[in-house]
Amino acid sequence: MNLKYAGPKPIISHRGIEFDNNKEDKYVYLNVAVQILKSLNHEYIKDKIYTYDIKTQRLSNDELLRELRVYCSNIDELINVQNHNVEDEIEHMVKRAHENMILSEEDKSILEKNIQIMHDYLIQRSVNKRAYYCVVDALANVIKKEKIDYIVVPMFQTFLHTLHSVQGSLIKLRQPILSDLDIYKENDKLFIKLKICNS
Repeated sequence: MNLKYAGPKPIISHRGIEFDNNKEDKYVYLNVAVQILKSLNHEYIKDKIYTYDIKTQRLSNDELLRELRVYCSNIDELINVQNHNVEDEIEHMVKRAHENMILSEEDKSILEKNIQIMHDYLIQRSVNKRAYYCVVDALANVIKKEKIDYIVVPMFQTFLHTLHSVQGSLIKLRQPILSDLDIYKENDKLFIKLKICNS
């Protein structure tokens, strides 16, 4: 298993391959998610406020993978299952291309080739997505276990996206946890606050 940037979601057709820049590769958010998790995963003293300076230096792919295995011990198994699912999806896409009644035989062949060209790309996006959500779920579990009241991070799109994903994971827990995301200004800087409503 490798972690590396793949790119935005591909739109594959018989006319070519385009990319939906609104559907970014989850790899973009993985570094931030791992660093937030590292900052939260420690012993807590009641009523104490903890501050952690998230490094601006990005973790290398190998460092990300090492950290991922610390927090998501079953990541290799999860990714293996995900890869099988994506292989099935790719096979289904090829089958649909062959069964398409509108396309000519030449267009069907072109579509199949375009799908095959994007095979490794689709697999890598899948690996990155599974890794990201494994970290997000681990974050939700740390918040629940440690009864964390709130998290404040700088207002950057990667942080906002990651905390929004954490909100989704918190609500899916066996005992759902509600939360609010707020953006506020302090000393001319914008911050995001994830406040836990029923910790």
